[in-house]
Amino acid sequence: MTDRLDRALGAYYGLALGDALGMPTQVMSREEVVRVYGTLTGFEPARPDNPVSAGMPAGSVTDDTDQAVIVGRLLDEGRGRIDPLRLAHELLDWEKEMKAEGSFDLLGPSTKAALDAVARGVPTQEAGKHGTTNGAAMRVTPVGIAFAVDPLDTFLDHVVESCQVTHDTGIGIAGAAAVAAAVSTGVGGGSLDDAVTAAVTAARAGARRGHWVAGADIASRIEWAWDLALGLPEAAALDRIVALIGTSVASQESVPAAFAVLAVAGGDPWRAALLASNLGGDSDTIGAIAGAVAGSITGLSGLPPEAVRTLRTVNSLDLEPLTTRLLTLR
Repeated sequence: MTDRLDRALGAYYGLALGDALGMPTQVMSREEVVRVYGTLTGFEPARPDNPVSAGMPAGSVTDDTDQAVIVGRLLDEGRGRIDPLRLAHELLDWEKEMKAEGSFDLLGPSTKAALDAVARGVPTQEAGKHGTTNGAAMRVTPVGIAFAVDPLDTFLDHVVESCQVTHDTGIGIAGAAAVAAAVSTGVGGGSLDDAVTAAVTAARAGARRGHWVAGADIASRIEWAWDLALGLPEAAALDRIVALIGTSVASQESVPAAFAVLAVAGGDPWRAALLASNLGGDSDTIGAIAGAVAGSITGLSGLPPEAVRTLRTVNSLDLEPLTTRLLTLR
């Protein structure tokens, strides 16, 4: 296996790792996570009273991984292009399948509102003009795998294609651009510091795309979050992330929170994903973002083999063929 393929697989499986570790604690408060689990140290099944993930077995992935696979498949089939209307229909079809299976883990608020608008006949160029949550950032990893971050304007065009129909705002695009650029930098051979620098640069440029909405600057919040919890014991660091950065579905909270987790974990994907799972809130998405970035740097070889086997077995997940094809676009 080449180093680039190893890093690309690390990004995709790292996303799934963080997603699955955070699955049982999503929508729980930090205090509730501590009361119920103490400290999560591995995969756990969802509790029956979790309103989103109830009934999901340990190691299960959620919408973060499912939608990242959809984006990757559309990139592959479109030879690097994503038709926004097709993406909308693919996401709607995915939700129908989830509902048929009895799942409560469905589309996020921005995505749901935008796709409902598409279904009513609103043009795809207008449907996502209010989307500011993290749905675009959670599914953008395959864009980072498929394309080099330079030239940045061209890279951002690909990012926008992956999120315009649901998150066509400066905030939504900035969050997605940060994650995609960090992953792309890792896949390209960069270090953790390189990835964070690329994330900030891309977020700043991405904020100038799409519709303007009021909100904090994601690039600035990533820079701030990076330093916020450094040097603290893990529990204290997590408490600070919850109190000051936030762990909601808002891009301005969850994306910087993922980079804060990466800083505390020193870029280790397993540790980063576990830290995210202990946050509560949108823990699966924060873990998915942190796991994807960290995995793009360490590679698949830097992820615990037993954890990867669990992801493959529980979810029938086989990302190697798709990842290999995505790299041909690079």
